[in-house]
Amino acid sequence: MPVSATIDHQTVEAKPSPAKKPRPTTRTRPKLQQPYAVVLHNDSVNGFDYVVGVLRKVFHYGGAKAFWLTLCAHCTGRAVVWSGLLEVAELKADQLRGCGPDPRKMSVPSARSLKATIEQLP
Repeated sequence: MPVSATIDHQTVEAKPSPAKKPRPTTRTRPKLQQPYAVVLHNDSVNGFDYVVGVLRKVFHYGGAKAFWLTLCAHCTGRAVVWSGLLEVAELKADQLRGCGPDPRKMSVPSARSLKATIEQLP
C-alpha cells in the first residue's frame, strides 16, 4: 500500500533575523612610502676607476653597471645610482661619502669625498 503524506499549506511568517552590526565599507591599505634616489655628482678630483670601485663596493654592482653609472655622472654631471626607501638611501649616500677621496689624489689640496645627495622621486 502506498503511503500518502499530507502537506499543510499554512503561511509561514518570516522571523526577524538577529541584529547584525554592519561592517565598515572602507578598507584600509598601508600607505606606500615615496621612493628616494641616491644621486652621484661628478667632480674633477676623484679618478674614474676609483669611482667605479666605490660603486662596486657600496652597491655590489658588476663592473659594467658601475662603469656605466660613472660614465653617466661624468658626462651629465650627475647620475641616479640607487633608489628605494629613505632610510636605506641615507645609509647608501653615507657609505659613498665614507669611502673618502681617491687615495692617489690625497696630495691634491682639493681632494674630497664623492658627492652624493638624496632626492625624492615623483
